[in-house]
Amino acid sequence: MAKTKGPAKRFGARYGRTIRAKINLVEAKQKKIYDCPYCKEKKVKRIFVGVWGCKKCGAKFTGRAYEV
Repeated sequence: MAKTKGPAKRFGARYGRTIRAKINLVEAKQKKIYDCPYCKEKKVKRIFVGVWGCKKCGAKFTGRAYEV
């Protein structure tokens, strides 16, 4: 049995390799820290689906579900 890596490790050997690989990609995108379009600092984190917030300037804005 192959070792599972990344965020999908919590599923173990269940659900198939392809689905676990997709989950790894999506969760890596949504947890990444992005650049703020207003202050240009790398401080933007996801608040919830489609809403992003900058920790430096306090700006809240909408974007895509998993990436700005």
